Amino acid sequence: MENRKFNVKQFVIITLITSIWIHIGETARAVFVAFPLMESFFEGKLQLVGMEQMKVSHALVWGLWDTILAAVLVFIFWLCSVVFKKNGKSVLISGTVTSFATIGIFWIANVNAGLGEWSAAFKIFPLAWLELVIGAWIALKLYSRNK
Repeated sequence: MENRKFNVKQFVIITLITSIWIHIGETARAVFVAFPLMESFFEGKLQLVGMEQMKVSHALVWGLWDTILAAVLVFIFWLCSVVFKKNGKSVLISGTVTSFATIGIFWIANVNAGLGEWSAAFKIFPLAWLELVIGAWIALKLYSRNK
């Protein structure tokens, strides 16, 4: 029988490695899709911090967000792998649940608060979902290597 005990050291290592992909995916999605959509939405209404105005504090907060996102993804993947085994079903479920529970709620809140549009959410969310499914696949490969 496979060991189902949660290994904190293994979790931290897999989270950090998976977060590399999450950092890349989040940055690319933000720079190429989200920021341009946000700039057009807020044009003339509000001054946004653009890439040229970014400070170290912005990068640190963004890095923390990405790492938390990766940790949530890896933990949910681990839970799914205990229930459904280490397979594609666990990858799909954990990537989907994490994307709805994080990015999905974020965009629902933004639109509800008048800080975004559904059209932007419908462009950004599928990319986020794909990013997190790939992240879950990375976690699968890393957990499969460490028995």
